[in-house]
Amino acid sequence: MTGESHKNAAGGIKSPFGDLQDDESQRFRVITPFPSPKLSDLPMFQGDHKESLYWGTYRPQVYFGVRARTPQSLVAGLMWLGSKDDGKHVMRHFCENSDDLESFGWREHNGIDFGRQELLEQDMILETSFVKSKEGSLGYGGDWSIRINVKNKRLSDDVKKRVHLFFYLADEGGNGMNLGKDVFEFKESSLLASGSSADVGKWQMHLKSQNNLETHYCGFKTPDIVNLSDIVQQNLDVQERKSGRLQLSDTSEDSSSIYVFQISTTTQSTVDIAFVSGIRGETCDVEQRIMSLTGLSLSSLLEEKHIEFDAKFKECFHLSEKLDSETLMVGKAAIGNMLGGIGYFYGQSKIQAPKSTQPNKSEDDFLLYWPAELYTAVPSRPVFPRGFLWDEGFHQLLIWRWDFRITLEIVGNWLDLMNIDGWIPREQILGDEALSKIPKEYVVQIPSNGNPPTLLLVIRDLINGIRTEKFNKEERDEILSFLDRAFVRLDAWFQWFNTSQKGKEVGSYFWHGRDSLTTRQLNPQSLSSGLDDYPRASHPTEDERHVDLRCWMYLAADCMNSIIEFLGEKDRPETVDYSSIVKLLSDFNQLNQMHYDHDHGAYLDFGNHTEDVRLIWKELTGEDGRVSRELVRETFGKPELRLVPHIGYVSFFPFMFRIIPPDSSILEKQLDLIANRSIVWSDYGLLSLGKTSSLYMKYNTEHEAPYWRGAIWMNMNYMILSSLHHYSIVDGPYSDKARTIYEELRSNLIRNVVRNYDQTGYIWEHYDQTKGTGEGARVFTGWSALILLIMSEEYPLF
Repeated sequence: MTGESHKNAAGGIKSPFGDLQDDESQRFRVITPFPSPKLSDLPMFQGDHKESLYWGTYRPQVYFGVRARTPQSLVAGLMWLGSKDDGKHVMRHFCENSDDLESFGWREHNGIDFGRQELLEQDMILETSFVKSKEGSLGYGGDWSIRINVKNKRLSDDVKKRVHLFFYLADEGGNGMNLGKDVFEFKESSLLASGSSADVGKWQMHLKSQNNLETHYCGFKTPDIVNLSDIVQQNLDVQERKSGRLQLSDTSEDSSSIYVFQISTTTQSTVDIAFVSGIRGETCDVEQRIMSLTGLSLSSLLEEKHIEFDAKFKECFHLSEKLDSETLMVGKAAIGNMLGGIGYFYGQSKIQAPKSTQPNKSEDDFLLYWPAELYTAVPSRPVFPRGFLWDEGFHQLLIWRWDFRITLEIVGNWLDLMNIDGWIPREQILGDEALSKIPKEYVVQIPSNGNPPTLLLVIRDLINGIRTEKFNKEERDEILSFLDRAFVRLDAWFQWFNTSQKGKEVGSYFWHGRDSLTTRQLNPQSLSSGLDDYPRASHPTEDERHVDLRCWMYLAADCMNSIIEFLGEKDRPETVDYSSIVKLLSDFNQLNQMHYDHDHGAYLDFGNHTEDVRLIWKELTGEDGRVSRELVRETFGKPELRLVPHIGYVSFFPFMFRIIPPDSSILEKQLDLIANRSIVWSDYGLLSLGKTSSLYMKYNTEHEAPYWRGAIWMNMNYMILSSLHHYSIVDGPYSDKARTIYEELRSNLIRNVVRNYDQTGYIWEHYDQTKGTGEGARVFTGWSALILLIMSEEYPLF
């Protein structure tokens, strides 16, 4: 069965199971995979490529973790006792978005076999390094090693402080492990644990250090990694009450599938932990392999990888020699954290069930998607350590310039999550660790809601990379082979958008999922747009027209048209006429008729709207007779169909996608709007919502702080900056003006991100609209890492 032969009259995907009208068939359809071969099964993702990526730091949600890209992996991780400001101890394990840890993040990472991270505690620095090796290895995926350097925070501090590290191994398959016999009598080398798995054969984990260490352990039968830090803390508390010492119990349950090893040492110490696999019998090369992954040999290997990282960084991003060392350091942290934030997840998404005609159905009724894996970058390790569909396109604009094969596999993984209708869940919460980091209300995905198709943005960028000869013939052939296989899924994805999100008028679209019945939100959110609380029409209806979605659809159609041109004439199934859609959506006159406001000189949404909506306090009496005060939404003016008078990021989408002709007077008005200090311009970047908007920096509910209502976001600044660069180099009367604005905006963005990184040690989710200070999630090296492409002046072509 293939997806090629199932088209209906509306251009959507017809079910191979017949007409699906009844409730149970609709439910079945939602959780049915798209019927075409998976992209992850392509030959280019098998063999050496697959093995080279088998092991990795694919657990971005923890401060340091290692796993394999397989559903039931051997998992390793690090915890330690840290200090709070008040001097109390706290167990560090999962990344937190708090001030307790002064700073953390990957300083270098190549996405394949090397990474170096710094974690700044209140009174010490932990440096964790990871490296892989195939030297002498017989096990699939090779051997790997971890180095933990524990240093005093101040170089002048000669006092060595006591440090308690907790290194653990867990088998997700529940397989038992063998405890090393000499774990108590630690000398120069120690076998911590051993075991066997189908993938890598017999394995051993060894510990080595030249410093004085004290080791203890505990073993558990059930691999509950999510609550592991609490379990370890309880074990420590019990032992401290018994003996007065902070040490694990040195006990284990029968057939333990988790072992936690306490390594107590002092600052100014180095601990190496080596993993070797594929051990056959009593082979004499095991000790040699351990030696090559510890001590001086490991130091040499890490230095070699560091030099390679620096060389590749220069090769990929061609940063100007004029950039200072602080700026270059931020650039390296951007790509290092992006690659170090790539994770592997496995599980089942929860999908909202189609509305049932059956009585007595629970409002919490949901369906489970098929069990699936996802290899993806994440926006933020402490706050968003999972896959986000629209974020991923921005991530890959950066990653493909480092390693296009990683990008192709990640894009392929996302497209493999498509159901039979061509829909992809916009947020992926796969597995217990991912579930533990998300509020319950955001878990269930809604199959009528989309997300900006930014994966097509990166595919379009790769095609332009071929056009500009950035790839050799072998690389070009790989990309084209991928696109050939991916086409049927991309086609279905486009058609899902083109039917499910279409507006009433030809050439109009609107984001589904806005709540038209809300009594709490000042302006109903459009989460599916990715811009969350950015103000849209006050009263959602099907009459809405969203200018940003129209532009995304233009990009998507243009990308699909480019793929067809590149692949040439083939025996393809009947599909949409992409060239006609491109022509329609790039029609400048129609765009202006639908969305342009001459008074504001801006592009605006259209919908049923009134400005006279407020949140007011009301006293409500409950069933128990108790009176409570609640902040509720009240409408004081009659809404009418009109352009929605809120200027901000949405207003610049036709500019971002370069639909405006370079000689149009509207372009000059757009440039004036961008540079207007009274609206969106600041010394730190462009504001998400203009200061003139009635909802500028307004709370959306009593507790829902403004998000896309003024703050400075890097992805949209990057897109606007990209078009400023474009209009500055094409022939037209406004090229000099575009160049002046471009140079100042680029300088402002770089300077502010570098300043914040210098002061805080982080790249942030967004930046304050008045002071430029970092806000939201720390270590937000998802699309905020685009600052590196801004530094190197690398922009997508349209």
